[in-house]
Amino acid sequence: MDVLGALNLGDIAQTFSKMGMFPVFDLAYYIVSILYLKYEPGSVEVSRRSPVASWLSAMLYCFGSYILADVLLGGSPLDYFQYNSHILLASAVWYLLFFCPLNLFYKCVAFLPVKLVLVALKEVVRARKIAAGVHHAFHAYHHGFFIMVIVGYVKGSGVALISNFEQLLRGVWRPDTNEIMNMSFPTKASLYGAILFTLQETLWIPIAKSTLILLFTLFMITCKVVMTARHSHGSPFSLIESWVCHLLFGSPLGGAAEEHHGAAAPAAPAAPSSPAKSKEELGEGTRKRKVKKAE
Repeated sequence: MDVLGALNLGDIAQTFSKMGMFPVFDLAYYIVSILYLKYEPGSVEVSRRSPVASWLSAMLYCFGSYILADVLLGGSPLDYFQYNSHILLASAVWYLLFFCPLNLFYKCVAFLPVKLVLVALKEVVRARKIAAGVHHAFHAYHHGFFIMVIVGYVKGSGVALISNFEQLLRGVWRPDTNEIMNMSFPTKASLYGAILFTLQETLWIPIAKSTLILLFTLFMITCKVVMTARHSHGSPFSLIESWVCHLLFGSPLGGAAEEHHGAAAPAAPAAPSSPAKSKEELGEGTRKRKVKKAE
């Protein structure tokens, strides 16, 4: 406690929680969100063929969590579009990422040191959105613990939850990428964060909201920056989740899944029966890599 008092953690947390997100943090959020959209296969082709569909997809990547939360709370899905400055800023980022001459803007923001800074700033916004979603739901449903968790969860990962709908705008249908069935780290972290903020809002956790926001933000920044730097798609929760799910639901442990993949691997060498076919597949893979690099 003396260390925390010397660091003035409470004052730091209060100052941090009162920081405005617009325009710096929101700009970073829009850049990273639309950058991930550009990584999606075929997104560049869609932007050339149908700019309107590409723009709508970009808006969903930026504001999908707000739209879904408004719908769940009985509001209009168009409510957030009244904030013209946010829409214009996100639209400018979309245009620069997809149509900037020589792809200069994309090359700048995709440069790893710059990208790490942007990812860290995005996680600041995510943590603030989860806390705001839980707080909003608390005022609408004082005893609706599950509603608070759901709204906070949606605010933190709404973009991923409506990814299938966004794919339809781009003419893609991939139900196997459903985020509920295959949760990524940000989606899981948003769920756990929503539970923590709900417990704090209902006074089950004796900690100030500003302090919880600061601690959760630091955790998210650390995890996402490390994962992005290592190009990792794993989750720091994997080991704990694997054991808990194994004990409660009889799910296979992570090691069992790896062994299963390893056991199935020997059947693969029987595929190349024709040298000509192998060369064609190799050429096709090379072309795909060149296209991806060009994008």
